[in-house]
Amino acid sequence: MFHDWQALTRLTGGGPVEVERVRCSDTGIAIEGRFELPPLARLSAEDQAFVAAFVRCHGSIKQMEKYFGVSYPTIKNRLNRIGNQLPFVEVDPPPVKHSDVLGQIERGELTVAEAVERLKEKS
Repeated sequence: MFHDWQALTRLTGGGPVEVERVRCSDTGIAIEGRFELPPLARLSAEDQAFVAAFVRCHGSIKQMEKYFGVSYPTIKNRLNRIGNQLPFVEVDPPPVKHSDVLGQIERGELTVAEAVERLKEKS
């Protein structure tokens, strides 16, 4: 078992990796198939360490400058480069508020039937 994620990255030479078996440590249940690694795991070992440091610095570029001993533009350029390798994470929209739907009915933006459907979708 690899306890050192950098060793795995060195072993693969930074090439694409496909996982074929996943086992839950707590239950021992294993699933076999073809699984892609999550986007963060596909970054190089150096970029993963950079992202970890950025999180530990609470996103402070000023702290990152001190930690890595480089300038603000260098940190920003690296963040941009890493960000371009990662997909944008979709988040669920906020829940529909009944008061918002009622307001849309009052303004004539929704029919009562449309409002009922909208409320059903979100519950």
